[in-house]
Amino acid sequence: MADFIKELAKQVHEILPSEAEITSIEAEGPEIVIYTKNLKLFQDQERLIKGLAGQLKKRFVVRSDASQLMTPEEAEKKIREILPEEAGLETIMFDPEFHQVNIEARKIGLVIGHHGDTLKEIARQTNWVAKPLRMPTMPTTMLKSIRQLLVKEAKTRKALLKKVGKQIYREQTKPTDWIRFTTLGASRQVGRSCFLLETPESKVFLDCGLGTGPGDQRFPYLSSVDFSLDELDAVILSHGHLDHSGMIPYLFEYGYDGPLYCTTPTRDVIALLQKDMLNVFVKNNEVPPYDEKAIKKQILHCITREYGEVTDISPDMRMTFQNAGHILGSALTHLHIGDGAHNLVYTGDLKFGFSELFDPAESRFPRVETLVIESTYGGNVHTTAPRFMAEKQLMDYIINTVEKNNGIVLIPSFAVERAQEAMLVIEAYARQHPEWDIPVYLDGMIKEACAIHTAYPEYLKRNVQRRILHNDSPFSSHIFQSVDPVKREEIVNQGRCVIIAPAGMMNGGPVLDYFKRTCEDPKNQLIFMSFQAEGTLGQKIKGGARKVVLEDKAGAREYEIKMKVNEIPGFSGHADFNQLLGFYKKLSPKPERVLTIHGEEKSCVNLARTLGYKFRVEASAPRNLDAIRLK
Repeated sequence: MADFIKELAKQVHEILPSEAEITSIEAEGPEIVIYTKNLKLFQDQERLIKGLAGQLKKRFVVRSDASQLMTPEEAEKKIREILPEEAGLETIMFDPEFHQVNIEARKIGLVIGHHGDTLKEIARQTNWVAKPLRMPTMPTTMLKSIRQLLVKEAKTRKALLKKVGKQIYREQTKPTDWIRFTTLGASRQVGRSCFLLETPESKVFLDCGLGTGPGDQRFPYLSSVDFSLDELDAVILSHGHLDHSGMIPYLFEYGYDGPLYCTTPTRDVIALLQKDMLNVFVKNNEVPPYDEKAIKKQILHCITREYGEVTDISPDMRMTFQNAGHILGSALTHLHIGDGAHNLVYTGDLKFGFSELFDPAESRFPRVETLVIESTYGGNVHTTAPRFMAEKQLMDYIINTVEKNNGIVLIPSFAVERAQEAMLVIEAYARQHPEWDIPVYLDGMIKEACAIHTAYPEYLKRNVQRRILHNDSPFSSHIFQSVDPVKREEIVNQGRCVIIAPAGMMNGGPVLDYFKRTCEDPKNQLIFMSFQAEGTLGQKIKGGARKVVLEDKAGAREYEIKMKVNEIPGFSGHADFNQLLGFYKKLSPKPERVLTIHGEEKSCVNLARTLGYKFRVEASAPRNLDAIRLK
């Protein structure tokens, strides 16, 4: 590491002019930070850093030397003078460890300015590098607490990043003469996604999630790993759903102390979902696998990356995220291994079709030798009707149940993505029909999840993004009402409403409370818009069960299901069978090998067989604990 930085510093000094006045160069995680006494030079001549990055193939960040920083009090006064009032400034938080000032505002476009002019002006006048943060259009305690935590624990984060930098830029001592991929979960099953990618030099986890099955079937096969967790170079997280992220804090609680790579919204989503998961464990009288301290530690170890950013994560691996189209911040992961020895794309969960929230998954990459693709709907029976038909079906069910029968529509939903998809469809209908008077109740953490969506409109489709930026967020519509848990009985008693509540597979959460109160009334309707994994209550009901035994205050009780039960698969955040084939057809370049994972056995096997037959590619469906040599 010392030799690397020393050699890099020599090259930087040779390339940059002497007036750059560089005082030090450090590796902070994957970023190389240049400290300078002449920040203005870099602000005025952006080509200096672009040229440096192009020549040395590293990601550089420039900060002012501490001796040049204006005092926070004076700097805040200057910033308030520079920013236009229309920017909707909320808070200014100084981060002395990183010589950075976080500026929270409602219109960060005005904080940034044309071509970044306002940010440059702040840097010129104060020498603090300004980081604009968008305020959500509705209250969110989670996002606020995460941002405050990152500033409060900046010293801890900086020490961590320096440690990570040493790991990434250590000298590579072993050639990349083999690459191994081991399945620790989500192989021929849905849930507990976890995969180990190894070279002689590096060890990386791709996801580490929680399953829905009983007992130990909920957890990945972490005990099979034959090395200590502190030997891991990195954990890469595709997206925030618990079947991919639910066990990551466990890693930190039991020895892992390295980086967690994910997109910025994914960092916020996992904190929301994991905290709720702990509450479900406690409510069910189960011992959770970790506590809130582990979740906070995980957040401090997050290194966030945006789509398209190439990042060194170890001496022989580079990572790039691309849009997966699944949920907010979801990412396909492209890994460039061994200086071109092998390139792997791990899809996580992907959507390659129309949705109200996101563009379809990216399908173009520089190189791909191995594709690891989800198979949730990999069976050839898993085809869905066009999306407009699914949306019409949803509204027909709601109108028939609520307006014609004065009943209740109950929608079990994932708090992130599926709830927002349903909300957008209902809100669009209500805008087109001013007479709409059906209340739509949002329970659990759905409102909080909506707030996080409005903090990152750049990840959403253009039309939704535009509405949020123009202070017309569809998620803030008057037709949506948050629920106080003590009001649930009152809401059910008044009837004639739509209720959207987690969890999407009915394996816990507020939806069970509503289900118990509504299932025995034939006027009501239960609508599934989400995939129902084997062994979940949702899967049993969807499969035709008309009686279920659930825990009540007085103990176990049998409930007779008299309400109508319907499924609308067209809303899934996963690609259906035809979309999976469409993704592969559009994938460029084509891989030499395909591994199908994250699907029930028949789905994984069928997708592998179909891809092999149609595209003449080596395709297989590994089982849990299989180790596949990629090179």
